[in-house]
Amino acid sequence: MSIYNKNKKWKGHLKNYMNMDRFPEIKGYNFDEKFDFKKFIGSYQNMGFQGSNLGMAFNILEKMLEEKKNEKLSIWMSFTGNMISSGNREIIAYLVKNKLIDGITTTAASLEEDVIKCIKPFHLGTFDIKGEFLLDESIGRIGNILAPMDRYLYFERFFNDFFKKLMKEFKGIPCTYEITKEMGEYIKKHTLTKKNYNKSFLYWAAKNKIPVFCPGITDGAMGDLITFFKRKNPKFAIDVTKDNLELTKILQNTNKAGCIALGGGIAKHFLLNSAIFREGFEYSIYITTANEYDGSDSGGNQEEAISWAKIKPNASRVKVVADATLIFPLLVAGTVR
Repeated sequence: MSIYNKNKKWKGHLKNYMNMDRFPEIKGYNFDEKFDFKKFIGSYQNMGFQGSNLGMAFNILEKMLEEKKNEKLSIWMSFTGNMISSGNREIIAYLVKNKLIDGITTTAASLEEDVIKCIKPFHLGTFDIKGEFLLDESIGRIGNILAPMDRYLYFERFFNDFFKKLMKEFKGIPCTYEITKEMGEYIKKHTLTKKNYNKSFLYWAAKNKIPVFCPGITDGAMGDLITFFKRKNPKFAIDVTKDNLELTKILQNTNKAGCIALGGGIAKHFLLNSAIFREGFEYSIYITTANEYDGSDSGGNQEEAISWAKIKPNASRVKVVADATLIFPLLVAGTVR
């Protein structure tokens, strides 16, 4: 076997391998003891595999929050629309309400579903319900989440009222973070949403002056409604170039910055690409199920981001390969609470 040195002078003794005593020991939580949540969270560091990556994420987020508390760091989040489809919406709203993050980049689905959930909820189904059955029943499916189509009719009423108000009162051509700010404020006032306005992450973002950028605002149901609105109001426009200008300006004037990316897509890349103007983030946590082997930015790891100056070479960073509905609630519970 390879553990034996075949050189005759060693006479069959074991090789003198590197001493591993200083390396962390792999072990799980001891449930024979009285349960301690903080110790349980800490035990992830020694779990191995993605468990240890989650343990690193706990440590990194704790450092980020500590620096933020001392006003030395700004924390940015990017997330895909399905995070708002899921129960992560409430966790994101909590972070925004308590000013634990400083800015957001996201997708059109996040905006429309945040509004919808102020009116009526989504419901739990399964991943394998037949699409034809749901189509006949006018129910859309997002994974195992069911979104009845009447929700989008309510959203259309809200959206049309909001955009009429925006055209009437807003001077100039708005960019997406100006639209999301106005939308957050309007959620508290509109008949359909005012009852549950305080559950909205957009409302809290507007109230706490936390910018929300949406580079893909013409996607999804919102994109459809923008198309119809544009036909009736040809002068209406959205200045997406202003988003780039404003976000890069904010990041350039930030002393230190960290990012938490839930999922990938345009929301992740828009934020990371803007960080090039400051030569990258000092902290970075990715939570995604996408892998790096197809060359997508969604799956791209942090070494790839470093090559583009999106993350600094000496940044504290980790990529947790897992469903964000499993990991993000644990991450917040283990650091914020």
